[in-house]
Amino acid sequence: MEKYNLVSDINVVCVQAGSFPNGIMAAHQKLHALIPDIKQRRVFGISRPEGAEIIYKAAAELGEGDRFDHSDLERFTIRKGEYLAELITDFMNDVPKIGKTFQKLIRQPDIDPEGYCVEEYINENDVRCMVGINKEIDWQV
Repeated sequence: MEKYNLVSDINVVCVQAGSFPNGIMAAHQKLHALIPDIKQRRVFGISRPEGAEIIYKAAAELGEGDRFDHSDLERFTIRKGEYLAELITDFMNDVPKIGKTFQKLIRQPDIDPEGYCVEEYINENDVRCMVGINKEIDWQV
């Protein structure tokens, strides 16, 4: 685990998964189909519990001047600030490790109770799992 700082807000467009975890791959496939240059963008997964279920959104960073008018895309802002994070290398060889990592991260006492879980897909092999840190607690790495 490490402390990771997002230095600026990240504006994204999202496709919500029909279910969690089974709908995650379909949401990413739909996002890739709707954004032709997605390989040149930062790609994320955003999740948070709502009631008894987990809402998951596949997301891609918006660029300057982007105009996406697809009704299937919603806008969201990943807030800048400090996150508790863990890098998973070669995640496709152990996809369940993403869920296990988030379970470990959300058990920490200093996470933001109003925050969300963020997966940043650094490339096709590596993902950074992040959970916002409660700003009222001075967390030491």
